[in-house]
Amino acid sequence: MMLHPRCIPDVPEGTIRVAKAAFRKGNRYMQMRHKLGTLFNDEQFIIPFPNVGQLAESPWRVALATVMQFAENLTDWQAADVVRG
Repeated sequence: MMLHPRCIPDVPEGTIRVAKAAFRKGNRYMQMRHKLGTLFNDEQFIIPFPNVGQLAESPWRVALATVMQFAENLTDWQAADVVRG
């Protein structure tokens, strides 16, 4: 798999509005983004990827999901169930 680094966009205003309405006091992940900004970016993961092959999912997303999984003390199976809805 190869990686074309992409910048992490700002959170859309509509998403911020909905999140603030749903979580009036915020939550740990909203606070994490607000206080720490982005934790990971594609450039941090560029070395392990070759220049050929299928395009990879942005590794920063996988890394962030792993941090959240750990914070929630979820097994891989439990985290997969949460994502499936």
